[in-house]
Amino acid sequence: MSGPVLTIGLPSKGRLQENAFAFFARAGLPIVQPRGARDYRGSVTGMPGVEIAFLSASEIAGELARGGVHFGVTGADLLHESLAEPETRVEMLAPLGFGHANVVVAVPEAWIDVHAMADIEEVAADFRQRQARRLRVATKYVNLTRRFFKAHGISDYRIVESLGATEGAPAAGTADIIVDITTTGTTLAANALKVLADGTMLKSEAHLVASLAAPWSAPARELARQVLARIHAEEEARTKRELRARLAAPPDAALEAALEAEGAEILGREAGMLSLLVARERVAVLADRLVAHGARRVLVVAPDYAFSADAPLHDRLVAALESRGAALLARSA
Repeated sequence: MSGPVLTIGLPSKGRLQENAFAFFARAGLPIVQPRGARDYRGSVTGMPGVEIAFLSASEIAGELARGGVHFGVTGADLLHESLAEPETRVEMLAPLGFGHANVVVAVPEAWIDVHAMADIEEVAADFRQRQARRLRVATKYVNLTRRFFKAHGISDYRIVESLGATEGAPAAGTADIIVDITTTGTTLAANALKVLADGTMLKSEAHLVASLAAPWSAPARELARQVLARIHAEEEARTKRELRARLAAPPDAALEAALEAEGAEILGREAGMLSLLVARERVAVLADRLVAHGARRVLVVAPDYAFSADAPLHDRLVAALESRGAALLARSA
């Protein structure tokens, strides 16, 4: 291949970049920057034709929307903030297991009678009546805030766009409440703020996202299939475990049916040995069932990868591209 065929947008710095590098390495897609950390283009070892574009988090969302990159790693919060109707412009293929954070509404802890969004409407009315001004909401998430407040029937407020540390706005007197992203809530508590009981707008996490506007040539789709197969194998390994057990008697049809009903995939059965692939959270339950059926020991193995003949991520990408193509044809007819 003479040039890049498939472009993947990754964060250009910080913890998200570190986590993205680690994730792709675990998936057998190690990323290299030939000219060092200041290089804004990279590649994937062993996959000629795949180019890495290092961008800011907000740039990734924009490039996905306009088709400047085929895939991007970014959070759901930025997609929903930056894009109108993101589901028509991108396909969120897979959560990547890092970058967890929530976009929340937080108010001063001193507001002891304010616990939920319904109370904000009363507070806003009180500000209008007593102070002759609107409730001020500091945030970087202007569009998310407007949609969320509208859904709760709250209209009497004013957004103060935050360019710095949003959590400090109430103490500084530039806003009354905030909408911000938080991971642990520690910073909010340090600034004497509390999250409303129903004030979580969005639970965000880093996702692998596909652009529906990118030039999806046949070579690009083939490279995408290879990349997605490895990412799916890593996701399967991360979320599942293999159980191995030697049973007192060969597994019968009733036991196998019961195991499959619990979500287990039977990988093999030979000479009394039974091998299962199960969701990580079901390990203890299924191990108990095997012990009850005569297993003396049940070994739990964490696989490095779990490749499959199925290609659910690629199938989702193809279905989304076909749906977008059909929608475009319908609009032009």
